[in-house]
Formats: sequence, C-alpha cells, structure tokens
Amino acid sequence: MIQAVKDLQRLREISVVVVRHGFGELLDRSRLWDVLGRREPGDRPSPAEMRATSARRFRETLAELGPTFIKLGQILSSRPDILPPDFIAELSHLQDRAAPMAMETVLRLIEQGLGRPARELFTYIDPEPMASASIAQVHRARLSDGESVVVKVQRPAIEQQIRSDTDLLFYLARFLEGVVEETGIYTPTGIVTEFRQAMLLELDFENEASNIAEFAHNNEGREFVVVPKVIRTHSSRTVLTLHELVGTKLKDVLERRETPGIDRKVLARHILDAAFQQLFVDGFFHGDPHPGNVIVMDGNRLGLIDFGLVGRLSKAMQESIILLVLAISLRDPDTVARLLYKVGIPDERINLHQFRADIHDILDRYLGLKLSEVSSTTLLNELTDLALKYKIKIPKEYAVLSKASATTEGILRQLDPDLDVVAVALPYAKRLLWERYNPSSMSGGALRLLLQLQGFLQDTPQQLSQILMDLEGGKFHVTVRNEDMARLNLNVKALGILVFMGSIASGLIAGAFSLVGRASDPTTGTTHWPWPALFGLALAAMLFGAAVTWTLLSGRLKKVSVRRFLK
Repeated sequence: MIQAVKDLQRLREISVVVVRHGFGELLDRSRLWDVLGRREPGDRPSPAEMRATSARRFRETLAELGPTFIKLGQILSSRPDILPPDFIAELSHLQDRAAPMAMETVLRLIEQGLGRPARELFTYIDPEPMASASIAQVHRARLSDGESVVVKVQRPAIEQQIRSDTDLLFYLARFLEGVVEETGIYTPTGIVTEFRQAMLLELDFENEASNIAEFAHNNEGREFVVVPKVIRTHSSRTVLTLHELVGTKLKDVLERRETPGIDRKVLARHILDAAFQQLFVDGFFHGDPHPGNVIVMDGNRLGLIDFGLVGRLSKAMQESIILLVLAISLRDPDTVARLLYKVGIPDERINLHQFRADIHDILDRYLGLKLSEVSSTTLLNELTDLALKYKIKIPKEYAVLSKASATTEGILRQLDPDLDVVAVALPYAKRLLWERYNPSSMSGGALRLLLQLQGFLQDTPQQLSQILMDLEGGKFHVTVRNEDMARLNLNVKALGILVFMGSIASGLIAGAFSLVGRASDPTTGTTHWPWPALFGLALAAMLFGAAVTWTLLSGRLKKVSVRRFLK
C-alpha cells in the first residue's frame, strides 16, 4: 500500500515535469489529469515553438526526472531506429552526473561488495572521485604491490531504485499504448523492456568484466589497442577494479589543434583499424566509442574504457554489411532493398516495388560521388528512416552499430579529413567475401550454400508429395486473414454483449416490479419491497452502469498523435 502511494506521487511528479516542458497536450487529451488531479493553468508554448524545440525539451524533461530517465535517454541516443536524428543529437548531450558519495560510504560499499575491509585490499584510495554518476562512483587507488588501479563502486540501493522506476515506466508505457496513435513497430512496453534489461546488465559489474576480458583476448597482438586488465580478486557484482590507463582523453585531443607527442593522422588510422577489426574480424564491438571513452596513450595507442554497452555481429550480419556497402557503391537499389528486407523484421507485408523506388531516389542523391565522399551517418539515417516508414524493424545490433559508426566518423573527420576510409576497409571486405565463397574452407559460404541446396533438393519431392496427397484426400486447408473482418467481428461481439446485458437488466427490472406489485396491498395502498426485488434492481443498475460507462468512455479516450512533437 505504501509503495502504491509512492508510485502515485512519483507519477504525479513525472506528469508535472512533462507539462512544464510543453508536452501537456498528451496528458490533457488522454484525460490522465482526471486521475492525478487538475493541474494549475499556465502559459503554453505556441505550436510552432513546440515543433522547433521538441528535441531540446525532451532532453530537459529526462534530465529533470532523474537518474533512471537520464539513463533511458542515453540508451535511446544509441538507437537511431527509434528516434529522429534531432532527438538523437540532443540526447547525446545528456550528462549523467550525481553528487559524490562520502568516503565512509565508499569504504563501506567496498567491504560489502568484496567481503573484506577496503584498507586490507588497497594501500591507498584517493578521496577525490574521478567521476561520480548516478549508478557508480570511480576512485583512483593503489594495490599492495604498488600497481595503480581505478575502483568503480556501485551506489547503494540503486538496483532497487531502477527496478521501482522501470515498474512505473511499464505502467506509463501500457497507458501510452492505449492513448497514442504512433506506437508503431517499437511499442513503449518493448522499449521499456529493452531498457530494463540493459540497465540490469549495466548494474552487474561482472558482466562488464567479462566484456573487458573478451575485448582483451580479441586485441592480443594489436599493439595500438590497450584494454585495461581486470583485477578479479578485487572485483565483484558491485565493485570493479581495473588497471589504470595513463594518457590523454581523446576529448581533450580533439579540442586542441595540436597535442605534443600525438600524431593526429596516425591516431585516426589506428581508430579506423580498431573499428574495422572489431566489426569484421571479432564481431564484437564497443557500442559507445565517444571521445570520453578513449584514452590516447604514448605511441598513439588507444586505451578503451567503459564496456557497459557492446554489440555483437554474427558472420551473416558481417556479410550483410559488406554486401550492403557494395550495393550502395554500385547504386543497386534492388540489392539494397532485398538486404534491408532480409536483415530487418517486417511488421506487415510491404510494397517492394515502391520500397525499391524510394531507395533508388536516395541513391540518386549521391550520384557522381565517390563512396569515401558520402557521409555514412546521413546515408544510414535515411535508410533507417525508410525502413521504419515501411515498418521494417531493424535489429538492435545494427542500430547500436549505426550510432557507433556515426560517432567514429565524426572523430575521424576531426582528426584527419583526408583519410581514405574505403582503402582501409577494402582488405577486410575481401577477406570476408573470400571466406564466404571459398569452397576449401569449412566455414566458407559456398560450401554452406551447397549443403543447403542438397537438403532442399532432397526434401522438396517429399514435401510436394505430401501437399498432393493432402489435396487428393481433402485435407488441404487455406486460412485467409483480414484485419477489417477481424475488427468487424470484435465490434459485433461487443454489440452482442451490450444487447445481452441490456436484455438481462430489462428482465431484472420487469421481474423486480412484478414482485413489488404482488407483495403490495392495494386496499391499504402500502408498497412492499421484498429483498429479491431490491437485489434484482441493484443488479440491473450495475449492468446498465457498466454498459453506459463502456459506451461513453470508449469514445472519449481517444488516442493522440505525437507526430507533431517530432517534426
């Protein structure tokens, strides 16, 4: 009961913040204020101002709502398949900062997480935190052997807070699905479910430690990539201890025109090589390679940190990316359409002819340009928007990769605008295509294709024979589905229920007054109300009330359009 009251109060706080930032029409038209209490009247932005500033106001709304919503915004900023580009750009500026915890609290949490006093595990812990965010706080420290490390300590009760907030988000998501028109192929409940899973993974530092170990294994022998070593004896689910990487943040390098000891061209080539190796060799990539997560070390080496968000690509996904790039370079809309349809998850049957025509229009805009002159960020955004227009759901891995690619491209353009990306990518593409079509390799695509063809030729006669036997025996059935007929069927069922309820209620009323008439004494004028009659009238009133409420509210709780806020 106490938690329910807290949730209702938190829901009202969220609603007040939403209205303050100009999204109150959603609540007004959905009649949510009838439940939470009428808000005080205030000035509203004009429609033109709302359209021009919707992305900024959305970011400010999430920032004001606190840590859980800030994290939601940061995760959404890596999903260009869900939000428009201007929203993605705004959410990329969300800062996850929190007041630092007291040193006594940090020492207590380390002891709780590792089972031993912090003073026994570390000879020194810097009382000044390196970073203080909503989920964890990071301190420099030193082990007994003198090794410099960083310790990431999870805030107390943050998991309970995340679970409570996401439970409330689930209620809000279900509500939005009932009152908002454009829930589309990404439903609010689906987004909240994915967010909750991502947050629970991020709260598990053992998962991040596993990601770091895998990255370290993949980058063995690559001298220009450095991954911090995990100190397993000093790490747990809530405490993570890593070897400290010493260098200059890439963010600082980009802000300066020149940095002593750093060759910007060499650094750009290292970043590009590291990205392509993660993408085409490892199939395991850093999902958030922004300049704050990259440390430039001596010798223009790259130190990678923060492995909470990663992506994985299967061989089939890697091959699809290569084929898509080749199709774009050859201006082949048919192949681009087929690949997008193949890698995506269509929500409904699409008009492939029109889909190919729209892709042809996009590719025509880049006619005459070399592939290296095309902005991959712009092109990917256009293809993603087109896929969403035709309700083709893009898998999460491609969406995260799209955001990571855009971030990497922005870094490369600042470091070395003349870098030939295509020349660097060509060897990786050749290797993948050779592995696919090399018959001598057991993993070769040509051998797999032959095996699949052999299975198809072997199974097809038996399947055709089964179909013919079913036709001959009258067992072959074809099911036809029509959404309009299904909707009409539901309306007819609803009408039937209303008529049935009305008939029962009318019968109860007639029977009740019949009992009253028999029980009354006409000679004395006394009216008697036996309890069966009263019960019948009460039940009839309940049935009529339910029918009237259903009829009235089903027409008043209209879905609202959010398209005006996204334009």
